[in-house]
Amino acid sequence: MTAPPLSRNRDYRLLWGSQALSEAGFAASVIALPLLVLAVTGSPALSGLVLGVDAMAQLVAGLPAGALADRWNRKKLMLGCEAVYTLAVASLVATVWLDVVSIPQLIAVAAVMGCCRSLFGPAEGATLARIVPTAQLPTAVAMNSARGALGQLSGTAIGGFLYGLARAVPFAFDVLAHAVSFAALCFVRSPRHEPVPRGEGHLGREMAEGLRWVWGERHVRVTVLCAVSLNFFFSAYYIVVVVLARDRGITAGEIGVMAAMLGVGGVAGSLIAPWLQRRLSPYVSIMSVFWVLTLLTPLAAVIDDGYLMGALFVAMALLPPTANTTIGTYQLLLTPDRLRGRLTSVMGVIGGVSAATGPAFGGLVVQAVPGGGAVVLCTAGIALVTLVVTFSPTLRHFPRSDALTAAPAEPQPVGGAHSADVPTTEENQP
Repeated sequence: MTAPPLSRNRDYRLLWGSQALSEAGFAASVIALPLLVLAVTGSPALSGLVLGVDAMAQLVAGLPAGALADRWNRKKLMLGCEAVYTLAVASLVATVWLDVVSIPQLIAVAAVMGCCRSLFGPAEGATLARIVPTAQLPTAVAMNSARGALGQLSGTAIGGFLYGLARAVPFAFDVLAHAVSFAALCFVRSPRHEPVPRGEGHLGREMAEGLRWVWGERHVRVTVLCAVSLNFFFSAYYIVVVVLARDRGITAGEIGVMAAMLGVGGVAGSLIAPWLQRRLSPYVSIMSVFWVLTLLTPLAAVIDDGYLMGALFVAMALLPPTANTTIGTYQLLLTPDRLRGRLTSVMGVIGGVSAATGPAFGGLVVQAVPGGGAVVLCTAGIALVTLVVTFSPTLRHFPRSDALTAAPAEPQPVGGAHSADVPTTEENQP
């Protein structure tokens, strides 16, 4: 019998809704943190340092996080992350309210935030494939992408507004958001996953196994290399565009709208991704992203209006969610459940490295090559990756995710129509 739609999947709704709220809370804190550091110290360098600690903590904890998500009870791991995150930010609320906040505490809280998010991601990614039927997994992956974009957009706006009311308020909102998320996660029924086999209890070996899996699967390896290369050049391009916009006299308000439009395009693209993913072949859905970016990115060299640039960003962001849905669904279905946490963590670490190095490269490029030349240079990098994707035999024969529908690793959904089909679940209480 056909499984009920995601809108009636209780466990998916709880997981999606709780994390939409958490994402908004985190985004509110991220926009308020540098403002708080500036207010306390007056140092832009320290503001960057605090945010950098959060990003670095996510990278450092990334690979161990995936191994731990495959070793431990995933639901308890998610609950633990939410609880520790809530307590860390609550301590910040208290010290800001009492006007005794210090830089060491801000750095410590940022590190805890990064570690908790790094640990939570693989556990949630692996759990998603266990509570959603295989046929609905592409839609769930796309909706998770939309959730992230929505959370970032709403949280950034909320955080700026709340900080204007009082310094502690955006962090208090973050605490409330994660406390509610913790409560919702308590009621998610998460199926047990395969335990780590006897004799494989060494964390280093488990991390290495995850890396070997990603590198050993040809389709996974090629898509990762192409995506990382694209992310590197596009994140560099983004910094170049922002700097050029400032140099051309575009106001800060227009630059803010321009940046927000990238998120708006991502949300819209995520909403249409399930429909496109069913109608386009995997090769076309992946290749189209690279060609659209190759054709659109040079236009920034001649655009001197922030709103037009924002419209260009919307167009650029529409198709990537479809490709991400195609690739992400295939990877989850291909990967054995006992390795899914490590798959997610490896993807996160690799993406984090490109996201961290790309802006630095962009800053160097725009400083060395003034004007539109920096845009052209970044476009050339994207075009080179596009040619590799276009002529890649691996991507030309990228399989559809429904080819794995009958794979043994397919989970039975929790919260489906028949209770007899529900597997043994982990504890419903923390």
